[in-house]
Amino acid sequence: MITKPEVDSVTLATVWGALRQTCFDMRHLVERTAQNYLITELHDLSVGVWDASGRTLSVPIGIAVHFLGTSFVVKSVLEKFQGNLRPGDVILTNDPYHGGHTNHLPDWGFLYPIFYKDELVFWTLVRGHQQDSGGAFPGGYFPNGYDIHSEGLVIPPTKVIEEGRERRELMDLILANVRFPEGMKIDTSAMMAAGKLSEIRLTALLDKYGKDVVLRCADTMISRMEQAVKDEIRKIPEGISYEGESWIDDDGTDLDVPVPVRCKLIRKGDELIVDLSDNVPQRKGFINQPYATTYAISVGAVVLVLDPALAELHNEGSMRAIQVIAPPGTLVNPLYPATVGGGPAAIGATLTEAILQALSKALPERSIAGAGRQRVDNIFGFDPRRDRKYMSVSFNKVGCMGAAYGYDGYQTILIYGRGAMTRGSVEEEEVRFPWRYLKWECATDLQGAGKWRGGPGIHWEAVNEGGEAGITTGACDGDEMVVQGLLGGHANPVSRTYVRRGGEEIRIKSHRMFPSQPGDVLVKLSSGGAGVGDPRERDREKVLEDVRNGIVSLEAARRIYGLTDNP
Repeated sequence: MITKPEVDSVTLATVWGALRQTCFDMRHLVERTAQNYLITELHDLSVGVWDASGRTLSVPIGIAVHFLGTSFVVKSVLEKFQGNLRPGDVILTNDPYHGGHTNHLPDWGFLYPIFYKDELVFWTLVRGHQQDSGGAFPGGYFPNGYDIHSEGLVIPPTKVIEEGRERRELMDLILANVRFPEGMKIDTSAMMAAGKLSEIRLTALLDKYGKDVVLRCADTMISRMEQAVKDEIRKIPEGISYEGESWIDDDGTDLDVPVPVRCKLIRKGDELIVDLSDNVPQRKGFINQPYATTYAISVGAVVLVLDPALAELHNEGSMRAIQVIAPPGTLVNPLYPATVGGGPAAIGATLTEAILQALSKALPERSIAGAGRQRVDNIFGFDPRRDRKYMSVSFNKVGCMGAAYGYDGYQTILIYGRGAMTRGSVEEEEVRFPWRYLKWECATDLQGAGKWRGGPGIHWEAVNEGGEAGITTGACDGDEMVVQGLLGGHANPVSRTYVRRGGEEIRIKSHRMFPSQPGDVLVKLSSGGAGVGDPRERDREKVLEDVRNGIVSLEAARRIYGLTDNP
């Protein structure tokens, strides 16, 4: 057998850069063209490039649950459309069960097969969180659905463009089953246009270097990353089982009954096994998490503690070194037709926490504590200023990151998006939605203490200046259960949500529905991240700085951090 030589380093770097830049160009096109606030401002959007067989080649920016399970989708599509894929086809799916391998119904993915000289060479994906996908209530976070069909329109892998021609009647049928069809027509067109742009970019790359050279570059990138990740995994002691556990407030149906999420990590040779066998059976409520999402969350959590120099290079090679076991019929691998709408928000956070907790026992000096839990409300109603319906989602209510060994928790980045998703603009939200901001600031004593403290909690208030509205707290958690600190760091406090109506305060817990009236003030006290290390070992000047900035009270500085004098 003759082994082809590796390509030279300059060509390798250029091809890798071109794949990466293609992803950024696709993302930029959608963000500049779409109208959906979730996509354009909050960046709840992911893109990537895969080879013809589904191997992950480039995923430089995006959300783990959107694209790290896409290899499963590609393989399902290849099986379904065997011998029936042509240049110009576009395939849409949001189905967690029937070959779509998505995480929940609002995340629509457009797959674009890219042919070169009549041969399938690449796949690209654009997946974004849509304003609505039908179902019982707007937004897709209905906490007490009968089955997945109550959560929205289920779209298995389906050709919506065939050989460059839109299947208009099919798209009309799909958009007739959502609540904001005009806006979503713009968004879906932008996402499909990004696939066309990727074809232009990747065809130019193949024209310049030839298919053989480009694919040899891909093989080299994958093998190098596989080796690099395995080198990192070998730093974990072998033969020891590391366990982690975190808890969700409830499943949205059996209220006030906390649900555990457990993991066990075992290093076996140069492979890391993430064993999730010790989890409860799938739940009646909507927190179930499909396997592709569980796989993506698990891989995404592990790579957080690897060498940061690898951060932008991860590909199929990274995944070859990580095995994820999740038995069918469990919370982390439910069977059809279980509801899954809250899975990425609820299980996504707690599974990440459990895996990072276990990894902190294996690699203490790379410990990363859990972030503030999701605190996103879907608010839907009527905007009299525009004489139309609206659906509001904002990440501004979410607490900040957990601490990492050597660093306090970041105040802006959201762990769920790995830095890709962002908070929004106050002015933009007030223009789009009939809720006027009264307060948005870091809270005092609403994070986990530690030698390195968690990022601050958030105090958010806004008044309903529109008509009657519905508030669903399906994407919230942390009203009852906390995020554990690591290496002696403290857990974060519980969060709290309530409505001020007249002189009354009405408590709203996670995974509920609440009817809002004009003039209601919605208040979110969202806990920040957990701490790492003993708070008594925290640098005195950092404690004083936190007191001066209002992040830590003087009383807490004395009681928790051991401050003995005034700032």
